[in-house]
Amino acid sequence: MKIFPAIDIKDKKCVRLVKGDFDNKTEYELSPVEQAGRYKDHGFKNLHIVDLDGALTGETVNLDIIKDIVGKFNLNVEVGGGIRSIGSIQEYIDAGVEKVILGSAAIKNKNFLKEACKKFTNKIALGLDAKDGYLSVSGWKEHSNQLTLDYLKEVNDYGVSRLIYTDINRDGMKQSPNFDETSRVADISNCPVIISGGVSSIEDIKKAKSLNNIEGIIVGKAIYDGDIKLDELVKEDA
Repeated sequence: MKIFPAIDIKDKKCVRLVKGDFDNKTEYELSPVEQAGRYKDHGFKNLHIVDLDGALTGETVNLDIIKDIVGKFNLNVEVGGGIRSIGSIQEYIDAGVEKVILGSAAIKNKNFLKEACKKFTNKIALGLDAKDGYLSVSGWKEHSNQLTLDYLKEVNDYGVSRLIYTDINRDGMKQSPNFDETSRVADISNCPVIISGGVSSIEDIKKAKSLNNIEGIIVGKAIYDGDIKLDELVKEDA
């Protein structure tokens, strides 16, 4: 199973949010590039990056930082946050990103998702962020009336190469992921699923490994707060 250490970028800094709340954020001393280097030095192969400025503006605000990370460290990088056009996807692909994560734009416009999957084969990941079973969009500031599982059934044949499922209620809370709901998503998904939100311990990683159709897991706040040691975590990365 792949371990994806997380880097969330806001105002050129590494930050972590609680339940996606931009007013409830912690800033960390290391720059995003330094943090990526730290992950690389420990032997990680994959990296999850969210451009939080992009999530708010719909622009590739931190493209230069992400280019720098991809160029320096030879990591398999997936990037999300405000990617709302074919042009933005192209910029990230040209920068060497492995997967581009579409979220709000894909939920609001299924045809955009279909077009992106067709144009960028095996490069598109779908980010589904849910609260109480319903999808949220626009940096989690808007809640839709769309049930997660209903939406997934509608787009399941579009050719998405990876699905990232986040339970917003668990994100940044370190209370363990919502394994039950993630399993329901993974059971019907045509592509492998990445677990996101709430990872608090190595036990969470071990439990994720026992589930079907799970490709990996994203670990953020538990790393920054020291609850999970990188030397311990990298042993679970395969």
